[in-house]
Amino acid sequence: MYLIAGLGNPGREYENTRHNAGFASIDRLAEKNHISIDMKKFQALCGTGYIGGQKVLLLKPQTYMNLSGESLRAACDFFKIDPEQELIVIYDDISLAPGQLRIRAKGSAGGHNGIKSIISHLGTQVFLRVKVGVGEKPQGWDLADYVLGHFSKEEQQVMQESFDRAADAAAALLSEEVQQVMNEYNTHKAKA
Repeated sequence: MYLIAGLGNPGREYENTRHNAGFASIDRLAEKNHISIDMKKFQALCGTGYIGGQKVLLLKPQTYMNLSGESLRAACDFFKIDPEQELIVIYDDISLAPGQLRIRAKGSAGGHNGIKSIISHLGTQVFLRVKVGVGEKPQGWDLADYVLGHFSKEEQQVMQESFDRAADAAAALLSEEVQQVMNEYNTHKAKA
């Protein structure tokens, strides 16, 4: 079984914010594969189903971003999931332009508190990631204000497409080699 987690913050006030790009991508993945994310377990909203013949658990931690690792650890322990082989995490990245994706097989947290929490709780930096570009913080802005802010009208269309592509990339990682998925999705997508 694979665990595919999308990171974000629970609550209406955080819907459609940059920091919830992972939640939006998981919702797309669930829609495309007819999986209901309606169970409350592991301090998360989750649902199980099949994508491309692989059994998956889709997970949206409800712990708030900075404690995401608690939820992922509980799910990995319960299902005996090997994070280095069977975990995919989808999350926002401010170092990428809006709409750009970056697939990685491992790496540091890069300043992302959700990833920092996951690395800390799982004890490894080796797990598949689908980073969704949300754009760089404007000069003079507070980082928290920026990532908890909403997309501009111009960015919204680009972001909707990138959530679709992030969902497709996560699905591809279930059956294709990482390098192949990187080659396909790590190309820069121009702004609309």
